[in-house]
Amino acid sequence: MKEIIESRSAADTFAYGKALGEKAVSGEIYTLVGDLGVGKTVFTQGFAAGLGITEPVSSPTFTILQSYEEGRLTLHHFDVYRIGDAAEMDEIGYEDCFYGDGVCLIEWADLIREILPEGCVRIVIEKDLPKGFDYRRIIIER
Repeated sequence: MKEIIESRSAADTFAYGKALGEKAVSGEIYTLVGDLGVGKTVFTQGFAAGLGITEPVSSPTFTILQSYEEGRLTLHHFDVYRIGDAAEMDEIGYEDCFYGDGVCLIEWADLIREILPEGCVRIVIEKDLPKGFDYRRIIIER
């Protein structure tokens, strides 16, 4: 199933992420793909808010993984932009997150495609500059 959402602002992107976070269930893995600056982290912040997480959420670019436990589900937020090889994911114990309780959201997920389990929810965020600087197309594939 494919859903296409049009976002006209960062607030829209946050709201769509929040709505998805409100529906998330334990064991789900969301992959987030898009160029630099398209709003992946804003979407993730909304997703976290939908889980009831109130602490600040930022992209864990240098730490690769940040887990937030205060919401109704633990959020394991990965940013794998700096991963050179999917084997590096073993060092951070990704399997405990992928196959444990909570929900995973992985920015730049295409970089570790070979270790992603079947059934991930794929989210692609794209710009379309002719439609405006703040316009984003969010494609959700289940």
